[in-house]
Amino acid sequence: MSDMRFTEEHEWIRLDGDIGTVGITDYAQEQLGDIVFVELPELGKTVKQGDEIAVVESVKAASEIYAPVAGEVTDTNGGLEDAPETVNAEAEGGGWFFKMRVTDPGELSALMDSDAYKSYIAELD
Repeated sequence: MSDMRFTEEHEWIRLDGDIGTVGITDYAQEQLGDIVFVELPELGKTVKQGDEIAVVESVKAASEIYAPVAGEVTDTNGGLEDAPETVNAEAEGGGWFFKMRVTDPGELSALMDSDAYKSYIAELD
């Protein structure tokens, strides 16, 4: 999992070539509680780093999901529409939200690696 990068807003991105798969972290799904709805972005949507791109709703709250880097949405995890609880079960795997073509790979260097993210969330608790 060392190829994952993390944001301070608890999104993760895993790069495969120029395509990044994006979701929320295990920590984020624990904070949200039982996830009941995921609003996925439209295919072809183009965003800048930090733009709001999706929404996740739990029994506790609704939270915006932000684009970890700039790019264009190339795929969405349609399975989440019928089974949003997949995010709780597999936040950093099968519960991914969308894939995007990364337009500026340099933006990834501003994100945390897994060790830095673990330190970051340890300070939050």
